[in-house]
Amino acid sequence: MALSFRQSEILDLARSEGRVAVEDLAARFGVTLQTIRRDLSELADAGKLDRVHGGAVLRAGVANIGYAERRSMNADAKAAIGRSCAAAIPDNSSLFLNIGTTTEAVARALLHHRNLTVVTNNINVANILAESEGCDVIVAGGVLRRSDGGLVGDLTTEAIGHFKVDYAIVGTSALDVEGDLLDYDPQEVRVAQAILRQARESCLVADASKLSRRAPVRIASLAAIGRVFTDLPFPPALAARCREWGCEVILPG
Repeated sequence: MALSFRQSEILDLARSEGRVAVEDLAARFGVTLQTIRRDLSELADAGKLDRVHGGAVLRAGVANIGYAERRSMNADAKAAIGRSCAAAIPDNSSLFLNIGTTTEAVARALLHHRNLTVVTNNINVANILAESEGCDVIVAGGVLRRSDGGLVGDLTTEAIGHFKVDYAIVGTSALDVEGDLLDYDPQEVRVAQAILRQARESCLVADASKLSRRAPVRIASLAAIGRVFTDLPFPPALAARCREWGCEVILPG
């Protein structure tokens, strides 16, 4: 499919923000809502986007979006989530940080903490925190996934089992309306599950675009998570479930 200039711009916006809205696009380009809906339908037919109520999201079903592309998506929201989560982590703590661009944002926000011990299977997190003299970094060894700097596999899961930390801080590829955390790689999911088992408190860091995405492998339920750091309020039904489960939803201050 040959994209028009406007459709190319719409796709670039979706890549940077994760989601586009019909009304916002119509105002941005000075065209009718019907024109934008037609653009989005054509992009969906071409396999570029998935239509959702009021707009569209990047297509992601059984395969994840490229890591470099994910890093640029919702970067401001991820930075705000990272600061919010880091503010809740006291000095003199131990924690897990797993694979993900939002956990990298948390790592950047932790650089001025003191006396932290961080266990991670994320090479990018390890490199970020290597700059901090107040942080001891332990890398859980395993098979290096070159696409995103993650360490996965049985060796990683076994290594995590040797620790019991204060906080697990995990990301997720998708979050559904039932409150399930979802991902694409069963090996990565097993590592994330081990991380959650080996922590006294668990935190999810996820921007609102994760509610518009799908992934096939279940990590856990928000019922098993103590706090969620995100950038926008959850839909009412999911917010109600979180209240029932005792899962606190925290927005940037």
